[in-house]
Amino acid sequence: MDGELADGERVKLMRLRYGGSASRWGFALYLASSDKYEDSTLPTGSFADTPEEALDCAFGLYLG
Repeated sequence: MDGELADGERVKLMRLRYGGSASRWGFALYLASSDKYEDSTLPTGSFADTPEEALDCAFGLYLG
């Protein structure tokens, strides 16, 4: 998933990984320093949750 800045530039944020259920997804945050995605946990300590929770976490880290 990418974010789009006001000037139209797109920045990588994260990837979602299907966890066997439409409501449970794992995610990996994009690390610009290594140009790679790294599996991540949510602030709750869970490795999988809703896509909305993963987005909230990524946006909080990158845009907060």
